[in-house]
Amino acid sequence: MSTDYAYDEEGYLWPFFVFTLTTIITLPLTYLLINRSRDPAAQFSRVQTDFKHQHSQLVDSLRKTEKRKDRKIWLLATVVGGWAIMGYMLYLISITEAPMQKLWNPYDILNIPESASEKVIKSTYKKLSLKFHPDKVKVDPSKNETVEDLNNRYVEISKAYQALTDEDVRNNFIQYGNPDGKQGYSINIGLPKVIISDGNGKYVVLLYTLIFGVLLPYLVGSWWYGTLRRSKEGVLMESANRLFKEYRDDIDESGIIEALSIGQEYEELFKGDKADTGLSKIESRILAEGELSPLAGGLSAKDRRKLEDLESGPRRKALALLWAYLGRVDLDDDSLEKAKYQVAPIAAALNKSFNAIALAYMNTAPLLGSYYTNQSLIQAMPPKSSPLLQLPHFSPKVVKAIQGDSRVHTSVQNFMDKADATRRSLAVGKNLLTDEQYREAVKVAKQLPYLRVAKAFFKVTGERFIIPSSLVTLVVKGRFVPPGSENVPKVVETDLEDIDPAEDDLDAILGRKTPKQIGKDEKGKPIYEAAETDPITPPLVAAPYFARDHSPRWHVFLTDSKQGRVAVPPFTFAQFDKPIFEADGKTPTFAMQTLKAQFQAPPQAGHYTFVMHVVCDSYVGFDTKMEVTLIVEEANKAALMKDEEEISEPEEDSIAGIMNAAKGGAPPAPKPAKKKVESEDESDEESGTEEEADTTSDTNTDTEDEGN
Repeated sequence: MSTDYAYDEEGYLWPFFVFTLTTIITLPLTYLLINRSRDPAAQFSRVQTDFKHQHSQLVDSLRKTEKRKDRKIWLLATVVGGWAIMGYMLYLISITEAPMQKLWNPYDILNIPESASEKVIKSTYKKLSLKFHPDKVKVDPSKNETVEDLNNRYVEISKAYQALTDEDVRNNFIQYGNPDGKQGYSINIGLPKVIISDGNGKYVVLLYTLIFGVLLPYLVGSWWYGTLRRSKEGVLMESANRLFKEYRDDIDESGIIEALSIGQEYEELFKGDKADTGLSKIESRILAEGELSPLAGGLSAKDRRKLEDLESGPRRKALALLWAYLGRVDLDDDSLEKAKYQVAPIAAALNKSFNAIALAYMNTAPLLGSYYTNQSLIQAMPPKSSPLLQLPHFSPKVVKAIQGDSRVHTSVQNFMDKADATRRSLAVGKNLLTDEQYREAVKVAKQLPYLRVAKAFFKVTGERFIIPSSLVTLVVKGRFVPPGSENVPKVVETDLEDIDPAEDDLDAILGRKTPKQIGKDEKGKPIYEAAETDPITPPLVAAPYFARDHSPRWHVFLTDSKQGRVAVPPFTFAQFDKPIFEADGKTPTFAMQTLKAQFQAPPQAGHYTFVMHVVCDSYVGFDTKMEVTLIVEEANKAALMKDEEEISEPEEDSIAGIMNAAKGGAPPAPKPAKKKVESEDESDEESGTEEEADTTSDTNTDTEDEGN
């Protein structure tokens, strides 16, 4: 018995092979292409506004260009080619007739019925052998016959006769289906034989060499060195190394902006003579006299000296363009305007890397500075400028009219808290806002997601006390209250509670489910049940000058005000468990949101006072800073207090109380201090205030209050 390997002589199998191979490659690439073609920002809602500034069309085109970068031309060509090959293979499969495998049957060969007797079999064989004997039959050219065909026909007739008369041959036929006994089997290879015939084998070897020896190593190497070339924040490793050298413990926002200009990405943007083209014009514009600041670009005298000390080149031009972008300085040149809006997203990406560096050092000031710098980059505002510049149509002249000579900036919240008539009298007028522009600004302000913290406290899931080294959860309760919101409902006390999930509900413990109120008990307290909910994302940032779509994020972390150090690293929240706005996208729900951050408690018992920061990375003046106290009890003391709480006197109206009175015992003494004790326990467990969090603006969101 032997095994024969045969190529596809009839051209029936190889289209299946090529179709299958092409499908395996094309379908994943098609899915990847569709995902890249789909706009990720399309699933997010947007702040509803008709505001357009002078260069809105340029900013929109840069956003679209960035989205098209993900749609690789080679990927599109590969997908189109793959589907074309698959279609052609299906066509070949449909028109190619499949070969029929005929079973060997001696009765069919002798052309007799299966019920034929031995006498009939012998008589038929004798006639056929005489008729088709090779010595008597001549080749008929009209039938395209050969001598070999005639011999094979005679052999088949002889085998058929033996299979029906000879006992051994018959047994072979019955057992193996062939008079010659057990046969070998054939493996058909789904490739045309032409690829190895007529000297084509060397081309096949060459093709394999190119695929597995050249193309595959090139693709793997490109992917590998591409990952090594960039950090996990997506910036070039060389840029991250440069930023590391620029880090200082006392660096402020202006210093961070200067550090962000050192990225290698700018060298690719300003190649050749582009680094010096228009530099003098940019500097003359940003160093001109400003309305709210001494210089139009928002630079200080110190920042000006740093800029002028730099050598001409990509870094100096990048820094000058950054100040022009932050100061919203008009450069009156199409190429310079485009470059101005291109550097901001690069700086924002580099700022992520700087944020990671600052977090590694765990110093409060640089970490906060990186968040505030991100706010300035997204809103196109100089550091420590008025938050009112975030509103549409608000120019430095309008802001100056509202703030007057005050050195303290007016936040968006404070401005919107004023009566409408007061706001109009300050903002509307000659050389200020028109009525239409004012209404647009107010409309946008009422859609900005300002997270007002109502309460913050610490807890250990399933426990009443916090002991050393336990897993503590910082629970932050807050509502999104856009500036200028009217008829804001009062905080419901039960919304400030955090219900522990059931011990056997692993999904709820891991945060995959959130508590949902399903009713109230007889005392009016809500009853919660863990339920799966779709995460809610806030609207995309209202940033008309930033050439990227950005989803806002909130960072929650704890700092030690005495040492100026970060005690608990930031936890980032970009999704929430309850809707922020109604279906119309602009009516706030005022639903209580819950943010949770877990960390390990200190190893020693005691009272630990931290400063909790809730920082939005996209809006200026929407941050919260408040003190919270973590009380850690000794493990043995906590256990003792728990045992004392579990041991109580029988209640007077209970069966145990009645039995005690029947025995002559006195009724249990009243416990007037119970409520006080419970409130003290609650204060030990939960630290925070309700709607009393200190909201910070751009002038007081630094660490001066923390002793830095």
